[in-house]
Amino acid sequence: MLRGASGMKRDNIGILTCPECGHKQEMEIPTKSCVPFYECSTCRKLIHAKKSCCVFCDYGDRPCPVGKKI
Repeated sequence: MLRGASGMKRDNIGILTCPECGHKQEMEIPTKSCVPFYECSTCRKLIHAKKSCCVFCDYGDRPCPVGKKI
């Protein structure tokens, strides 16, 4: 299993793109819950999911495992 510099499993990593400033950041995708919001590490805005249960489903490069089941 590949791991990134932070030690997180690479298959549990998604890239979120901030809809405010366009910054891309890697974050761990939880396997058992949705992530309804996150804070952008660049512009510091609190980003909320708008179209689904999860920011990964709305702003990520792939949906969360929970969102795939909905």
